Amino acid sequence: MKRKFINPEIQDEATFTKFAFETGGELTEIDIILQVGGGNDLHYHKTYSETFTAIEGELGVKIGKKKEILILEPGQSFTVPANMLHCFFNPGQKQIRFKVEIAPGHEGFEKAIMIGYSLIENGLLKKNFLRNMAVLLCISDMNIPGVFSIFEPVLKCIAYFSKDYEKALVKKYCAEATTVEELV
Repeated sequence: MKRKFINPEIQDEATFTKFAFETGGELTEIDIILQVGGGNDLHYHKTYSETFTAIEGELGVKIGKKKEILILEPGQSFTVPANMLHCFFNPGQKQIRFKVEIAPGHEGFEKAIMIGYSLIENGLLKKNFLRNMAVLLCISDMNIPGVFSIFEPVLKCIAYFSKDYEKALVKKYCAEATTVEELV
């Protein structure tokens, strides 16, 4: 089963160390390598928290409406609760490594990483961009803040009418195993 996915857009490499089904739904755990200048945009999740732990190098985490910046040193962690704006970034001049724990585990988030990173890696995300983003944002419970939030009902509608497309993406890009026994 494939566990490692590369996203050349935000310059990271995500390796699933624990899928939700491996932990009885308690958490999803991902080891991330982030290049210089890499990171993601502000967003929030309604149904799960994220705990970021720096492993090698400093990890930047921006949080809240005031966009407070935290710099985590190796060994330090910070938990972003559900509904809190956040993003992560590499503030340094060399590659960093960190761990993300999502609690409770979220299969939709896992599938969105697998599908999104695969589409980007294959140069296919921009083909059907709006439909792809609607599906990925909805299955991952990733929500965009501010003025872009007015598009949320439209994106949810697009995702709703794209269920067959979502199933095709899952079939093509997501691991088939759904139990620990199927991993071996």
